[in-house]
Amino acid sequence: MAFPSKTVLITGARGFTGQRLRTHLQTAGWRVVGLDRAPASGPDEISADLARPEQLRAALAAVQPDSVIHLAAITFVPHGDPVEMYQTNLFGTLNLLDAILTVVPQIRKVLIASSANVYGNPPVEVIDETVCPAPVNHYAMSKLAMEHMARTYQDRLPLLITRPFNYTGPGQASHFLIPKIVDHYRRRQPVIELGNLEVIRDFSDVRLLVEVYRRLLESNVAGETVNICSGVGTALGEIIARMNQIAGYAIEVRVNPAFVRANEVRRLIGDNHKLRRLIGELPDYAMDDILQSLYSPTQPPAP
Repeated sequence: MAFPSKTVLITGARGFTGQRLRTHLQTAGWRVVGLDRAPASGPDEISADLARPEQLRAALAAVQPDSVIHLAAITFVPHGDPVEMYQTNLFGTLNLLDAILTVVPQIRKVLIASSANVYGNPPVEVIDETVCPAPVNHYAMSKLAMEHMARTYQDRLPLLITRPFNYTGPGQASHFLIPKIVDHYRRRQPVIELGNLEVIRDFSDVRLLVEVYRRLLESNVAGETVNICSGVGTALGEIIARMNQIAGYAIEVRVNPAFVRANEVRRLIGDNHKLRRLIGELPDYAMDDILQSLYSPTQPPAP
């Protein structure tokens, strides 16, 4: 699908997902401008703080994007400052949507990254978009509040809300679960301390995520909320077993009570039928390949 300009503004473009999405979109012929509150480091970046509406308006006026992908957020669930989390994830998004409506009201698409964490612990095996959200932590609550707030703009802006389930890849910060586990094996550590060993997650490769974002961006889909997931659940114990094989030794796993959350989401497996109906079949990345890409990355970790 061809567009006259194909200019997309990505908030959070310096983050783990943003860097990969920028490269993927540029390869597909898009002009990508990254928005970050840090000083711009080149012509394809612009500086603005989500907490400063006037900066957002100035950035949008300068770039004149056809589309916006909003990734910027505090994404680490145990983040220690709930107020900062709500200020960024909820009110930062509010400021951005107001700025878009003021400066580029005829924008073609606004894609907003929410999170599958909004579902909490629903009493179903596999979660589709009809499941009622029931967040159990501040991160998930901030994302659900953001979704509800964003929908008040739905009659004025072409919004698309995505709920990514867990995903990973080379360069993801080591405080996230899979990179933490793989890093221990890469450093040949004899012991790893983890929290709840019974959790089951739907893990995808970041390459799936960025392809889905591009295909949604290039589609005519708007006014929807959609899961991004593999549809397959993997238990933490299975990750350990697979890494034992990849690394060639068995690590000792110890449960550290400090890492066990009282409100832990125990099982989080998504249904991707709606996503496939909207954009077609999805690439399949096997868990062994995902783990191997982290264990022997072909590119240096992102900052």
